Amino acid sequence: MMKRYLPENESNVKRYLRYGFGAFWSIALVLFASWAGWSWLILLPLIIDYYYTRFINWSWASEHPNKNVRFWGTLLGDVVFVLIAVTILQLYFFQNFVIPTSSLEKSLLTGDYVVVNKFSYGLRKPMTPVSLPLAHNTAFGFKSYLDKPHFDYERIAGTGTVQRNDIVVFNFPAGDTVATKMTNPDYESLCAIYGRDHVWADPFIFGDIVYRPIDKRDFYVKRCVAVSGDTLQIVDNQVYINGDKAKNPKNMQFNYFVQTNGRTLSAKLLDNLGVSLEDVNQVPIAQIANSVLLEDKGFKPLDSLGNYGRIYYLPLTQGMIAKLSHESYVKRICVDIQGKEESDFYYPLKSGYGWTRDNYGPLVVPKKGMIIKLNEDNIKRYRRCIVAYEGHTLGKKDGRYLIDGKPRETYTFGMDYYFMMGDNRHNSADSRVWGFVPEDHIVGKPVFIFFSTDKDKSWFNGHIRWSRIFTRVNQEM
Repeated sequence: MMKRYLPENESNVKRYLRYGFGAFWSIALVLFASWAGWSWLILLPLIIDYYYTRFINWSWASEHPNKNVRFWGTLLGDVVFVLIAVTILQLYFFQNFVIPTSSLEKSLLTGDYVVVNKFSYGLRKPMTPVSLPLAHNTAFGFKSYLDKPHFDYERIAGTGTVQRNDIVVFNFPAGDTVATKMTNPDYESLCAIYGRDHVWADPFIFGDIVYRPIDKRDFYVKRCVAVSGDTLQIVDNQVYINGDKAKNPKNMQFNYFVQTNGRTLSAKLLDNLGVSLEDVNQVPIAQIANSVLLEDKGFKPLDSLGNYGRIYYLPLTQGMIAKLSHESYVKRICVDIQGKEESDFYYPLKSGYGWTRDNYGPLVVPKKGMIIKLNEDNIKRYRRCIVAYEGHTLGKKDGRYLIDGKPRETYTFGMDYYFMMGDNRHNSADSRVWGFVPEDHIVGKPVFIFFSTDKDKSWFNGHIRWSRIFTRVNQEM
């Protein structure tokens, strides 16, 4: 008969409590496994043994006569428990995420470490559950997850749905295919710029071309400006939704040319304005000498010798412009408006629409159940949704479009989609570049900043932004 390691001198009350906890955790695991995947039931025998049968000596390390074994055994058990607990929390409930770029300044700053609440829009069942603890898609230069088992998209109802102006964390839709040595711009943009054959043929420059499942694509954070069913248009940097002017974020930024009398914009001034040094560029002297561009922006020489002073290019809010305007050495501030010559690199890529960063659309955001007619125009706009996100094949034969090999006149969308943009409108690679965000890519809402660093400053001069630690993410406009 197998030996049982029952607690010594256990009272009836403690024994019944142990049985009660065992019943609670067993039922909780079964309910959890019914949603997350039945493979989690592998833990059920361990729960039953810990609370009931006690065939495993769970206190072996803590009761070992050798103090070194007691110390290291207990430490190892604690580390394993923490890793398992943190992995489950990150997989299913909460996610920590560091803000990598300035695309949402001033709402979220580069270097903010945030906690993402996955309950906000409903818990999404992990599609690729087997991965290294505390790793997302890579670890030590290698893939950190197994492709199988793999589950279909499922989501249980959350505390709300994605609304206009929400700040949302999501898996990068264009991150399904990745050039490992050049992740920015995205793979589709790389193919549009260099040609697909060249990207695949030059691993020295672009690296391996890999596919990533939805939940292992990089995390992005942007503001939702249009929800499913909306018609979005941008006219001279102003967003319109369904024909009406959209409310602009309070600290929305655009890139501006700033002309001074030759004086530099000091690091202290830029720090006071809240401008990251990586976002500040000075127009080269050669470009100033070839002054056609500057004259197009309304800049003129400051003297008879053709001296333009210094010209800077940086993102500014309206409040920052007001402060700069009071500096006597600042001569002119002019917003940058992008010309149509770059329109091929905005979604849909190479469409011929002439859409740019500042003048875009109109474009209807797909909604689940929405029906479109299959024609050349709609194929340009929604091919990626049909093929990459909803998993259909799309072809054309004898002048008719084929969906999954069958002739179709129309297509019905199977998911809701969203259009995301950064508040730093001219320094944000967003839906204007790579298109819609499908509902199955939505992760959650950032709710809490638990740490924040400023890479422009040293450790002893403001590197840690103490004022932002343990603060809530401000979702307000």
